[in-house]
Amino acid sequence: MSLDWTDVQEIAISLAESKPEIDPKTLNFVDLRSLILALPNFTGTPERCGEKVLEAIQAAWLDEVD
Repeated sequence: MSLDWTDVQEIAISLAESKPEIDPKTLNFVDLRSLILALPNFTGTPERCGEKVLEAIQAAWLDEVD
């Protein structure tokens, strides 16, 4: 299953599973974007990412680890 920027919950789950050592509260958006782009099943266009999407992904990731 490929992921795009609209797949907020699925991206958060992938990040929680693949990066358990990272606390999402400590990430800035540049680093978060890089982690997302590095996910093996992520196929979204880097230019289509905005701050609101990153905020939503970070919030969903926080929910996953809590």
